[in-house]
Amino acid sequence: MPWAFLAVTLLGACFTVNAFRPVRIEPFTVPSFFAGWLTSELPLHHLAWQVVATVIFGVLGAFRGWPGWAGLGVAVLSWCGLVVLAVQAGRAGRVVEAALDDGLGEGWSDRRDAALAPTDEPERARLRLVVPLPRPGPAVERLQDIEYWNDGARRHRLDIYRPRRPTAGAPVFLYLHGGAWIFGDKREQGLPLMDYLARRGWVCVTANYGLSPSVSFPEHLVDSKRALSWVRGHVDGFGGDPDFVAVGGGSAGGHLAALVALTPGDPEYQPGFEASDTSVAACVPFYGVYDFTNRDGLRGRGLGRLLERSVMKASLMSSRTAYERASPVYRINGGAPPFFVVHGANDTLVPVGEARDFVERLRRSSTAPVAYAELPGAQHAFEIFPSIRTAHVVAGVADFLAVVHTGRVVEPPPRDQPLRPTR
Repeated sequence: MPWAFLAVTLLGACFTVNAFRPVRIEPFTVPSFFAGWLTSELPLHHLAWQVVATVIFGVLGAFRGWPGWAGLGVAVLSWCGLVVLAVQAGRAGRVVEAALDDGLGEGWSDRRDAALAPTDEPERARLRLVVPLPRPGPAVERLQDIEYWNDGARRHRLDIYRPRRPTAGAPVFLYLHGGAWIFGDKREQGLPLMDYLARRGWVCVTANYGLSPSVSFPEHLVDSKRALSWVRGHVDGFGGDPDFVAVGGGSAGGHLAALVALTPGDPEYQPGFEASDTSVAACVPFYGVYDFTNRDGLRGRGLGRLLERSVMKASLMSSRTAYERASPVYRINGGAPPFFVVHGANDTLVPVGEARDFVERLRRSSTAPVAYAELPGAQHAFEIFPSIRTAHVVAGVADFLAVVHTGRVVEPPPRDQPLRPTR
């Protein structure tokens, strides 16, 4: 039993260490992501199960030999690390506030739409931090499986999250799920953000789109624009304002959201609905992929192989122009809407340097505000379920959108210095 306890504590300590220093060497990046994701977002949950396990092992005689006491020392060190992770997650609020100051200018809180600003109600506390299951709260109504393209395809459906109280003319947020363009579903991602926005008066829409290898890019983008076109034409019947639609998404959805925002009205991606207005008022990509060409060599070969085999179905060498046109960093233009880019500093699947490069280039070209929050300790997909960090980030995103909704944004200051890691 002492040796078993030592083994278990060493395993728990490995999870803690990986949350601080994730492995970035393939093929270990994906396992490192899963281990770091769960630990860095749920450090207090890990602390609880480790304490309970220690008590059980103690009752079973784990401390009758020196390996058990060594295991206890390892466990205590791991617990200290988990507390540090929790404190780090709690500091996300300051990081987000600094990002809004930088992107929107000081005094942004006074320029929010008062109807969308937080009330005295402790909304953040209502996020389910103890039992972190992503689901809408009682104040939010969900309408499911509405067809947005009349072809009978199961992937051409969307869900709507809106306040249960009667609403009309509410701003609209369209969310696109992630999943490496090959899996994922509208029911699984973005739920804490959409629940929060809906409670503050937004109508939120989350749409499925065709997945590879059944479809090839740009069909994913075409479907996203089809969903946006549906929103423009029908959301007023659900209490939304078709004249104010923001878009966002995570990972592959962040990539698609950025492309939607940067290619409004492009007929190449609107076959059969070329005349539809597919412009958006703002874009909020989370941990997105912004460069399919990987020109700076920030990523390993894993994502490149996935793109070639399943998504683009052509090699980068033979179809570089297609890869560039599929990359938001190559589609940046002066007419881009306001952006709030969010990325985790510990992201092992999409290195944070890709987000920094995208933001730097966007700020040099766009006349609209560009906010950037680089979250210390955050892994890929950090905001899929409620957590301490998620609570701060979704509140910050709602604040950003509330300012954009008023139209009282200020011209961003010139920036000559490159982005630096957030401390």
